[in-house]
Formats: sequence, structure tokens, C-alpha cells
Amino acid sequence: MTTTTLKPRRHKPKRSTVLTIGMLAAAAYFLLPLFWLFVASTKTSQDLFSTFGLWFSGDFHLIDNIRLTLTQDDGVFLRWLWNTLLYAVTAAGGGALLAALAGYGFSKYRFKGNRTMFMIVLGAVMVPTTALAIPTYLVFSEIGLADTPWAIILPSLVNPFGLLLMRVYVEAAVPDSLLEAARIDGASEFRIFFQVVLRLLAPGFATVLLFALVHTWNNYFLPLIMLNDPELYPITVGLARWQGQAAAAGGASGDLIPLVITGSLLSIIPLVIAFLFLQRYWQSGLVAGAVK
Repeated sequence: MTTTTLKPRRHKPKRSTVLTIGMLAAAAYFLLPLFWLFVASTKTSQDLFSTFGLWFSGDFHLIDNIRLTLTQDDGVFLRWLWNTLLYAVTAAGGGALLAALAGYGFSKYRFKGNRTMFMIVLGAVMVPTTALAIPTYLVFSEIGLADTPWAIILPSLVNPFGLLLMRVYVEAAVPDSLLEAARIDGASEFRIFFQVVLRLLAPGFATVLLFALVHTWNNYFLPLIMLNDPELYPITVGLARWQGQAAAAGGASGDLIPLVITGSLLSIIPLVIAFLFLQRYWQSGLVAGAVK
């Protein structure tokens, strides 16, 4: 008598043509502008208007364009880059920490007005930041902080969406039993937060940090109305100034156009590095969620 062993069937993953086309279209939508930016950064001003936009010209001028961008106006681009790093890193780090503290407080502490204050935060999420730019300028002008780095950093520390995200993440990632055990061991509330809670919040903290970093890095309207000194400009306002000079002078300042494009290419490199560095925290958060 022979026995036969049944082999489990292997289900082949189903492929959706519609989904594949949709993903390719989404990839093209996001990658084509970056490809155009890189291609345009390799061209001279004349080649920009006389050659096909999505392919290289005969000569490769990327290195020359980078050198001219970094040395234009006595190297003011490097100053703008440093200003942008200062504003973005300070505001993103401080804003993410404040969002984590506030989200932890709203989630794990019960106090009078907790729900009302959180509803106000939810309402603040719906208010566009551009609507608050003019009132913020008037307040900072009255206290003498306009045209200073604080005029960019302090408003950027307020992050209602980050607070909402951290509150939701705290409720899911931090068990009350762990907090009670830490209190029984004699740990203070701030020690519990910085040595226990903050480690559990690493994926959510990294997410809020990157969102705040990108928002502050790309912020244009707030620095435009707050700053008058070109030495304090971030990259967004500085490149817009070069573009305005090129448009006002017509063909006389046509050489500024490749510098604006090359400067835009250089300005996205730190954001790409930040994303590559912070993505490991998201991966660890996904793995932890799968284990739970």
C-alpha cells in the first residue's frame, strides 16, 4: 500500500495591471521633476532654451554650474544654506520634542480642560500657516524680533499636527503598566519620559521630525515677510531673489537662471540624506507593530 504526500499549493501573487500602471504613473509624477532638475543643472543658459528639456545637451556643465553657484555674490549661497540648516534643524528638533511632550501629556495625564484643550489643537490643525503669517509678523515686530533668526525658529516650533500624531502614537506604544512600574521604582516624571517613553516613541518622533524639517526647509512665505537682511535669508528666499534679478534684467542676467536651477538641486540633497538616515526608525516601528 503506497501513501502519497500532499504538497501544499503555492499561491502565486496576483498581479494587477491597473495597479502596476498606477504605480508607474505615480513614480513618473514624482521622479520626472527631479530628473528634469538634474538635467537642467548640467546646461548653460543658452542650452536651457535651445535643447530638449528632458535630456542632456552636448556639453556637461554641472561642475561649472556648482562652482558658479557657490561663488556667486561672494559665496552668499553657502550663507543661505547655513541659515536654512540652522532654522530647519533647530525648529524641527525643538518642535518634535515639544510635540512629543505635549502628546505624552495629553495621552497619559488627566487634568481639568484636557479634552477642551485638545479640541483646540485639532482646530489649529485646520488653520493654514499662511493665514497666521501676517499676525505673527505684527507680534514679532512689536517685540523687536522681526528680521532675526528667532522670527523663523519660534513660529516653526508650534506643530499642532505633530502633537496630534504623537498623542495617537503614545496611546498605542506606551503601556500604562510600564509607567506605573517606573514610578514604583522612584523615577521622576521627566526621567520616565526621557529614559523610557522617548525610546518607545522613536518611530513617531522621527516622523514628526522629518515632517517639521521638510516644512521649515521649504518655508518661503514666513521668511519672505519676516526677513529684510539678505544675510539671514534661507535658500528659498535667496533663490527667489536671484530669479527676480534675472527676470528684472532680462537677457542681461541670463546667467543667473542656471544658478537658480543648480541651487535648487543642491538644496534637496540634505533632505534626501535626512530621509535615508531616519527611515530606519520607521522600519523598526513597522516591525514592532507587526510583532504586537
